[in-house]
Amino acid sequence: MATAKFKGKPISTVGDLPAVGATAPDFTLVNGSLEDVTLANFAGKKKILSIVHSLDTGVCQSATKTFSKLIGGRNDAVILVISKDLPFAQKRFCTAEGIDNVVTLSAFRSSFGKDYGVEMLDGPIKGLTARSVVVLDEKNKVVYTQLLDEVTNEPDHEKAIAALGA
Repeated sequence: MATAKFKGKPISTVGDLPAVGATAPDFTLVNGSLEDVTLANFAGKKKILSIVHSLDTGVCQSATKTFSKLIGGRNDAVILVISKDLPFAQKRFCTAEGIDNVVTLSAFRSSFGKDYGVEMLDGPIKGLTARSVVVLDEKNKVVYTQLLDEVTNEPDHEKAIAALGA
């Protein structure tokens, strides 16, 4: 179990992020077309899993915009923005902001939060995912993780992008 803070108050998560060097747990998430998506859908690509509470919050929106700008036109990597928002809300946000180079995935019917150790067990938004980042290489090996000490802050975007390598 990991601990962080939500607006200065301690919160606990169901577990810990996958360890650096480990193979990432597979997942089944839902894309904007209501199709199930797994890690296999991104085979051969490096991945940044930007795990957020909800794209209806300013910090989650800002983090997504920043990752969108930083990923640029890389063909070897993909940003996966994962939340429990419904796919319709995720799509609405990306359309309104003109973001078309990240993939939003919904965990609304998934065990993702538990499998990745990021489901919050207490606090006012318990049940949602704690803001965190997991970077995977093209073989789904974990190369970088960050669970935010204060889940209302943005992640270290530069470190996550750097973890992708050249």
